[in-house]
Amino acid sequence: MTFAATFDTAEDLAEFGRDLGAALRAGDLLVLTGPLGAGKTTLTRGIGAGLDVRGPVQSPTFVIARTHPNLGGGPPLIHVDAYRLGDAALVDDLDLDVARSVVVVEWGAGLVEELSDSRLEIVIERPTGASEARGESVDEADGASDGDEELDADEPRTVTVRGFGPRWAGTPYAVSA
Repeated sequence: MTFAATFDTAEDLAEFGRDLGAALRAGDLLVLTGPLGAGKTTLTRGIGAGLDVRGPVQSPTFVIARTHPNLGGGPPLIHVDAYRLGDAALVDDLDLDVARSVVVVEWGAGLVEELSDSRLEIVIERPTGASEARGESVDEADGASDGDEELDADEPRTVTVRGFGPRWAGTPYAVSA
């Protein structure tokens, strides 16, 4: 079984992240995949809100990993951007505390699977131009008037979530063996 849903706006994607974050616990590993601008950081921002961590949650592109302490009694969020990491040994060098944290890794497919016996793989697809296909201009879709309008546009995103390992068995995310 695999979970898949389409979210019309970035806020809808963040809301999904909040719901998911509220259900996560220490030791959970999430691997996010999707093209530039797909919404990986938006989803992670929602997860951080659901976990009730200190923000702001933003892309750790240049620092590679950022830890957000929990404001209550829950686990911290470790947000990793593995885009510039070439192999799993470099991920290992980060010395991530997976057992006591929720770890979200953008661009981590093929690099972080060995960090835990269970993981959620989340793929975000964002077909650019969908707003125009619905008859909206880019400016109408997101209110943008400058910058990279194609990446800023509030396009629908299709999210597929697959859970591997014992943590996700019996959940809507579980992948059948």
